[in-house]
Amino acid sequence: MTEELNMIYDELKSSNASTVSHYEIELSKIRAGKASPAMLQTVMIDYYGSPTPLQQVANVNTMDARTITVQPWEKTMLDEIMKGIINANLGFAPQSNGESLLISVPPLTEERRHDLVKQAKREMENTKVGFRNNRKDALDMLKSLKDDGLSEDMMKDGEAEIQNLTNSFSKKVEDILDAKEKDIMTI
Repeated sequence: MTEELNMIYDELKSSNASTVSHYEIELSKIRAGKASPAMLQTVMIDYYGSPTPLQQVANVNTMDARTITVQPWEKTMLDEIMKGIINANLGFAPQSNGESLLISVPPLTEERRHDLVKQAKREMENTKVGFRNNRKDALDMLKSLKDDGLSEDMMKDGEAEIQNLTNSFSKKVEDILDAKEKDIMTI
């Protein structure tokens, strides 16, 4: 029975780890006033008829804390890349110099910073909902083991371990949010 319990714990850890990864990706989309190539991570480009991530058709770098540069591998793609960035609705207005795009990242107002913190907290709540769903799935698997002869003590220990794992992942997400909040609120 302990092998089945360990399998349930591993499954829960794996599910929660992927939920944390998704949360980190969502947080990377929330800009903190500093230019970052991750800001353009969701931009898709029409590359000869097929939607392609921007990182697969150009180099994306930061020139300084307020400027992102996009250097296409093919100069003919410059207009398509510009169109893709504008269509991504990120609030950026790329400027072309004929060979690359320069994207100026404007500084954030105090009100906008508070809105971004609220958005990050909403994402954290969505992540915690994911943890609760994962916990429910693990508890359901545990209950199915009870039908197969799992003792009452092992059942209680399993429930406690599942709750401890869920709590540890929740704490990790809260720490990530605290770091992001400091990053957003730092001028």
